Amino acid sequence: MFLIELTYKGPFSEVEPFLAEHLAFVDKGYASGHFVASGRKVPRDGGLIFCKASSKAQVEELMQDDPFVYQDLVDLRIIEFVTSREQKVWPD
Repeated sequence: MFLIELTYKGPFSEVEPFLAEHLAFVDKGYASGHFVASGRKVPRDGGLIFCKASSKAQVEELMQDDPFVYQDLVDLRIIEFVTSREQKVWPD
């Protein structure tokens, strides 16, 4: 499992024009079965995505389609972790 952290490099007003395209990217991640949870951080300086993938390289490749990433609007951090407990609230 991976935690993807996106942190805006500038004010939200610079990111907002790309928000609809970013949300379409996120929807695509859910449809493919890679994304299992996502949302904005509080305070709103970026967001988090929980991602199922086979490798960090796969996550890095997936994220290249995010307009926030390819427009260089965010700092991207990918954290791999091994779940020791997981409640089955999302479909496999």
